[in-house]
Parts: sequence; C-alpha cells; structure tokens
Amino acid sequence: MPSNSRPCHIARMIPELVTERLTMSGPTLADFDDSVAMWGDPDVVKHIGGKPFTREEVWSRLLRYVGHWSLMGHGFWVVRDRMTRNFVGEVGIAQFKRQLEPPLDAPEVGWVLATSAHGKGYATEAVNAALAWGNRLGDRFSCLIDAGNVASIRVAQKCGFQERTRTTYHGEPATIFVLDRSPAREL
Repeated sequence: MPSNSRPCHIARMIPELVTERLTMSGPTLADFDDSVAMWGDPDVVKHIGGKPFTREEVWSRLLRYVGHWSLMGHGFWVVRDRMTRNFVGEVGIAQFKRQLEPPLDAPEVGWVLATSAHGKGYATEAVNAALAWGNRLGDRFSCLIDAGNVASIRVAQKCGFQERTRTTYHGEPATIFVLDRSPAREL
C-alpha cells in the first residue's frame, strides 16, 4: 500500500449511509488491509470463485470500487460496525458488465462480509440501506448468487429479490435474482 494513506477525494464524495448498527462509507486506502484479510479468507470466498484473493487482486478491486463511483455515481461502500468501528464487509450497487447469459438488465447489488460478521443480520441491514439510497437509480436491481450460497440467497429474498433464472458464471451454477419495485409491478 502506498505510504500516503490519506483518504482520496472520491471517497469523500461518496455518501455515507448510517443504519441502526452500521456505517457505510466510501472505500479508502485505510480500508485496504481489512479488505485483504476478508478477501483472503477461504470461508468468505468459497462461493465467490473459490480461492482466496491475493493482495494484488484486492488492490484491483479497491481501484474498481473507487472508479465505479467516479464514473457511474454509485458503487460499493465499506461497512463498519457503528459502535466498535470494526470492519464488517463491502456492500454496494454496481454495473460490472459481466459476460453472462442472460445478461443482467439492471444495476447489480452485491455484498460480502468478513467471517466475524456472518449470521448477525448485517448483510440484510446493509443491502436494504444500499437499496434505499439506490432509489435514485431506478426501480429494478439484480444480483448474481452462486447456487450453493444459501446464506446469500436468504439475504436476497429478505430484501425482496425474486429468482429470475438459473445460469452459469465462470463455469459454475449461479442464480440471477431481480428486485422490481416499479409501479406497474405493484398493480
């Protein structure tokens, strides 16, 4: 990590979201080591490619997050516990342009939590906060979940996503979920 770990100006432009238990803020250089630890944990990545990420891969991910905010006006937040300031994970809304059939036709909501944060309802809380902020992006959202990731499927369902179709991504079974809050759907 570069020696100057000052927060970048992009991170200061990213809206901070606060929930009952969580603070969601723009990613900064100061978050890098927490992200490396999370993405290097085999339990965290078992449904996200299956192999721990290297520091180099996490660095690219951090740059992608910041670039997403800069180019798209939305992206991923770093999630921390409000009381302890402990790292919880990363949650956000993105457009990754995945090579996928059928293609995702709405912004993609994603979440990944450190093992220490699993099973506490943090993912559902953070995803709902991201979706509330995401109202400005439209009424439809999508997510892509490994078919074996039962915990993430439960989070998607709790947040109102419904299964759209089953597919494969990078040769592995996956499910596309869609949340459609458009007025026509509510009639």
